[in-house]
Amino acid sequence: MRPSPLLMTTPPRVERLHIGPGRRIVAISDIHGNLAYLKGLLDRCALTDRDVLILVGDLVEKGPESLATLRYVMELTKEREVHTVCGNCDFWQNFCDLPDDPGQDAFYLKYLVGRNKGWGDGLIAQMLREAGVEIAPDMDLAAAKQTVRERFQPELDFLRALPHIIETEDYTFVHGGLAPGKSAFAHMKLDAYRDVARPHDKWTVVGHWPLVLYHEDITDARPIVDRDLRLISIDGGCVLKDDGQLNAFFLPDMTWTSYDDFPLARVRTAQRADPRHYYIRHGDNDVRILSQEGDFCRVRHLRTGYEMDIPVKDIRTRDGDRATVNDVTDYRLPLAAGDVISVTAETSRGYMCKKDGISGWYDGEIDWL
Repeated sequence: MRPSPLLMTTPPRVERLHIGPGRRIVAISDIHGNLAYLKGLLDRCALTDRDVLILVGDLVEKGPESLATLRYVMELTKEREVHTVCGNCDFWQNFCDLPDDPGQDAFYLKYLVGRNKGWGDGLIAQMLREAGVEIAPDMDLAAAKQTVRERFQPELDFLRALPHIIETEDYTFVHGGLAPGKSAFAHMKLDAYRDVARPHDKWTVVGHWPLVLYHEDITDARPIVDRDLRLISIDGGCVLKDDGQLNAFFLPDMTWTSYDDFPLARVRTAQRADPRHYYIRHGDNDVRILSQEGDFCRVRHLRTGYEMDIPVKDIRTRDGDRATVNDVTDYRLPLAAGDVISVTAETSRGYMCKKDGISGWYDGEIDWL
């Protein structure tokens, strides 16, 4: 989301909590409007009245149910101890609160009409559609803002109250990362924070950057616990990645669980991982197409020269033999006969699947569960 001048200049708002001993903290980040995943994960967490749930930003946008997710969290906050950090996809109160600005309004109009750059209707669009407002290039944006103000005051007030940092006696929770001396927005959108972070005084929990992007060798969505930095990264790529999952991290136990809704299968035969494999991922996904056979093509990664076969469906943009691709890998999961996998895609050359948060290929036969 485009930040306002106010967010670019004002310091982050900090909420300080006292959490007594013997209580479990459950941290979840980057739900992105995927209400089904949030409900599934909370069922798996088996929350009790002693637990404290901390949502580490990006409740909405990109997924199918931003408005319903926001309302669900608001209701949950009335029933349990729930605290929410503002993420870089969450400050939509600015749609109504900012003074009129032609540049900002042009951004909002393009965002609404373009359905969030192709992700689908976001929070404001879902509000407008619920209110019966047609979204069109010639829509009256001022009238749309007034409708949102009048119809969705509780939702806007909830967003306005979100802190950018939550501090407890032992932990810090921030969506992107800590940026001392910088603005609220800098704390929300701090890409690849683990690569630039310094050791923290207390354990710091962040989301924002999908965990898989920290790896060049495998597609790994498991939370990262960096003991040298005292940093815990938990964004499982829910919605953003085709094989994404929603992670929950438990403190002080330093354990975790996750949820996705991919179908399960049992593998019939064992396979070993190939010693040589690679993961082409967002931000470094330029390739040259070398050949094509059926639903697969051979590509060469431009930066490294690594070659692999990928599904044709994973080509994003193409200009001659040059292309950009979706996140792809040729990693073969090491599996034993009888292992249960989540199947994320079925192709003519086997299954793209996931086990314990790691994605890769399986080329044997399966039994669906």
